[in-house]
Order: sequence, then C-alpha cells, then structure tokens
Amino acid sequence: MTQSAPPARTLKDIARLAGVSPGTVSRALAGKSVVNAETRARIEALAAEHNFQINQMARRLRAQRTGVIGVAIPLGHERRQRLSDPFFMSLLGHLADELAARDHDVMLSRIIPDDDDWLSRITRSGMVDGVLLIGQSDQLPVIEAVAETYLPLVVWGSTMPGQHHCAVGVDNRLGGRMAGEHLIATGRRRIAFMGEVRTLELAQRHAGLCEAMADAGLPPPQQLDVALAPELMPDQIAGNLARMKQAGQGIDAIVAASDMIALATMAALVAAGQSVPGDVAVTGFDDLPLAERAIPRLTTIRQDLEAGARAMVEALFARLDGTAAPGLEMPPRLIVRDSA
Repeated sequence: MTQSAPPARTLKDIARLAGVSPGTVSRALAGKSVVNAETRARIEALAAEHNFQINQMARRLRAQRTGVIGVAIPLGHERRQRLSDPFFMSLLGHLADELAARDHDVMLSRIIPDDDDWLSRITRSGMVDGVLLIGQSDQLPVIEAVAETYLPLVVWGSTMPGQHHCAVGVDNRLGGRMAGEHLIATGRRRIAFMGEVRTLELAQRHAGLCEAMADAGLPPPQQLDVALAPELMPDQIAGNLARMKQAGQGIDAIVAASDMIALATMAALVAAGQSVPGDVAVTGFDDLPLAERAIPRLTTIRQDLEAGARAMVEALFARLDGTAAPGLEMPPRLIVRDSA
C-alpha cells in the first residue's frame, strides 16, 4: 500500500512541490506580477490542494507593516458629537471599503483632545501603518506639527495657502457661496447661517455665504450657533428662531452648515408654524442620503464622499511608499430640490 505524501505546511514545502524557490511562492501567493501566469497558477493550485495560507502576521512583521490604518475623528470643537453622526458613518464606510480592497484593517478612534500630543501618540504607537483623519476640528496646529515629520497622514478637510498637511475635501467657501447665490437668485434677501464657525470647514462655508451676500449688496447674514450633538441641536435651533422673531429679525432663508442641521431646522420651522420653502427656504451641505428622503426634499451642496474617500486612500498609500502625494480640493455641486 502506497503511503500518501504529507501535506505541505510551509513555503518550503510548496516550493519543493512546485520546483521553485520559496521566494517565488511568496510572491505568487501575494499576487505579484513578477511571477509568470503559468507558474503562479501552478503554485496557487498546490496551495489550494494543501489548504495552505501564508501567515499574514509573519509577513507583516517581516515587512515592518501592521496591515492596519488608523482612522481618527478629532472632536476638539464639539465633544458631544457622536460617531453615529450620518456624515461620519458615510465617509467612514467609504474609507473602510477602500482599505478592505487593499487588504488593510481599520483601527477607529474618537478623539477628545486633552493635550497637543494626541496625534503623535497615534502615529508613534506602532499599531498602525498610517493615519486618516476625518475632519480638522480646531486642531490645525497639532495636525500641521505632526505632518512635518510623519508622511503617511491624510486628512479630510479644507486646504489653505501654505498648508503642510495633505488634505482632501471640497471647496467649502465656494459651496457656501453657491448656496447663497442660489437663494438670492430665487428672491431671498434676509438670509441666516445656521451653524457654528469654530471649525475651518464650517467657517469657510459661512465666509462663502457672506461673499455672495456682499456681492449682491445685501447685509451680512445672521450667524446662529448650533451644537452638532443631536440631543442639543433641536432645542438650540428652536431657540435661535424664537430669539430672532422676538427681536423682529425676520428671515426668508437659512443656509445650514450641514444636512443634519438643515433637517432639524426644517422641523423647527414647521413646528413654529412656518412653511418650507414658502415662508423660509432652507439649504444644507453634504448631500447625505437623508437629504433626498426628507419632506420637503432638501436642496443642498454635494460633496462627493465616495470619490473623496478614494482620493484619501490613494494619497495615503502613495505616502506609505515614500511619495509625498498632494491633497485634493474637489468642486462642490448645488443639488436643487424642494426646500429652496
């Protein structure tokens, strides 16, 4: 009776059976194009026959890579904001898809900055190969300082003149201007901005609205602070509207700093007996899936989160390979629906 050959357990075993070197086996199973198709197919068939899989942890240790990308959301501007915010979840989902396609895992962190070393601790931890930040918050000096010495860092946010760190995002100032110009073109003249301006992105949206109104010979918009925490947002919006009414400061349009603020604003207006867009037109910013399902459907400024996530990951992996890939400022799009 002939004894069957023992199963292949190591790279050397597969290499012996295939008649190639262990290095060729490693490259073939990693999908490297330097191994010709016939040899790669033979090695893959042997690996499948023997149920052989490369020890990914050992491979990563040899390559001095963890296979993990850190995704952090800094909330220095609003400590009560949640990861479940639909904007965060939308962008995070696209980032996770892009990283999974490159066989990388995600380590997610919600950061409440309590000192200036929070980002350095992430980059020096040895737990991640690179870092993606969702938002600049009020942490620009910290991000700039780390970016001077840490290459694989890419940030979702705004790009400013002289900026050192790599940022991918939409032209927020132009988006704010487009919202204002649309409202003015439809006959609105008494426009307010609903949202705080402590973060760079939201401040730029407000600045763009101010430019549009100044160009039209209109006074600056009322700027009304609103918390980004969902449990606080409705009451603060209702309070802002009530105070303006009591002060005799009637408005006929609101540019909201985000879609979520816009949706809460429309609900507050209706609760106060005003119609949208009849009495007050409302625009948002982001074009989240909720915007099209709202009643009325929300007119908003679209930033392409899927394309942005792809650009962030492409820039990050170029930087992991040692290339200082530039950031990207994407054009916003005005999506006209029913609310304005």
